[in-house]
Amino acid sequence: MASVTTANLSATLFTLRGFPGLEGVHHWIGIPIFSAYLFAVLGNCTILYIIRTEPGLHQPMYYFLAMLATTDLGLCLTTVPTVMGVLWFQLRKISKRSCLTQLFITHSFSFMESAVLFAMALDRFLAICYPLRYALLLTTSRVLRIGLALLLRSTLLLVAPMAFLQQFPYCPGATLSHSYCLHQDVIRLACANTVFNTFYGLIVILLTLGSDLLFIFVSYSLILKTVLGMSSGDEGHRKALGTCVSHLCAVLVFYVPVLGLSVVHRFGRHASPLLHVLMGNIYILLPPLMNPIIYSIKTKQIYSRILRIVSLKRA
Repeated sequence: MASVTTANLSATLFTLRGFPGLEGVHHWIGIPIFSAYLFAVLGNCTILYIIRTEPGLHQPMYYFLAMLATTDLGLCLTTVPTVMGVLWFQLRKISKRSCLTQLFITHSFSFMESAVLFAMALDRFLAICYPLRYALLLTTSRVLRIGLALLLRSTLLLVAPMAFLQQFPYCPGATLSHSYCLHQDVIRLACANTVFNTFYGLIVILLTLGSDLLFIFVSYSLILKTVLGMSSGDEGHRKALGTCVSHLCAVLVFYVPVLGLSVVHRFGRHASPLLHVLMGNIYILLPPLMNPIIYSIKTKQIYSRILRIVSLKRA
């Protein structure tokens, strides 16, 4: 009877994984991860504060940047606490309900970030290719409607697989590959037929991350064609393309870890577990940490406001 009870309990609890082989130094590994987490939270909150309080930044480009900062903030706030729980407090058990909730929120923010990056590419395309009609095409109300549509797309697509994940039985002693929950990680622990979730997950990835990346590429192809057709000389070319540098950096910072993590999950079954953990932590920390730095350095209005804040505090 005791063994049956234990098996049933194990089927409703998942085990989170730290850094395999480095358990003795988990508390030291947690220091740079927690530092990156604090900088990410502080950086994104600063971006949001500056955009909210600076009237000159109440423009479509910065509204989309605020959406990006919000998704980055949500992504790290959802995942890093369980990572730190594993590294500093040995809290390796997570209930099925908590895991699925974290999974849903994490993937929603990830899809939302991809969608916002696409919207930002569209914003740059309209600003450079149709500068005279830009203010008419992207009004504040339209930006808000775009944001709402992206949010609905990012969440509603997850409803069907979440319903199946809730119903699946899970093998006792289930151990995840990361210190937080991901769909592709949880699905392999199910003791049931997971064909629907596997194929549906692939279709969702193609319809969201895949299509967003394709549209970003098309947008920049058209932007490059427009810029090369300008008659304003090299200075005009540099000024037009300069507004896109920050966004291109943000695209790379997001998609490179996402693609790397996907490759590891798809083809790295025999790879070191440490590689899975490293890629998983880069995926949740790199975009929230780097995006505020990128936009603070490359965006003059935000950079100057940060300098003003710093100088006022010193005074």
